[in-house]
Amino acid sequence: MASPVPSSPVAPAAPVPSRAATQRELRRRYKEDPPAAGVYAIRNLSNGRLLVGSSTNPEGALHRARFELQTGGHRDRLLQQDWKQLGAGAFTLEVIDRLKKSEDPAFDARSELAGLLALWRTELGAEHLAGYGDVGAAA
Repeated sequence: MASPVPSSPVAPAAPVPSRAATQRELRRRYKEDPPAAGVYAIRNLSNGRLLVGSSTNPEGALHRARFELQTGGHRDRLLQQDWKQLGAGAFTLEVIDRLKKSEDPAFDARSELAGLLALWRTELGAEHLAGYGDVGAAA
């Protein structure tokens, strides 16, 4: 006769935090360590056009741009037209550089971000290409 298998005690399930509590926790984490500002690019792979922009939250800027393009409401009409004609597969959206965080109280993140944007526009030749409009202001 087989010996009975000892039963293991089952730990009670941990309480599931409410949606409001989860959102409060996410907000707290965001405020403690906000995303690094940076420069992003939207590239049209079929014709070489390029939009280079900067933002204090580049991932958020790219999410917004993708949403606007998908819904037909992007502020750059030429980019919107190309997106509609060529489809999402003809584009890449990427963060290309981030601003290094500094503890220096005299550090001016906005001017540093503007300098980083200018550097990347020069590096990528964006001012010489027949590209998309100017979205350079930090968002």
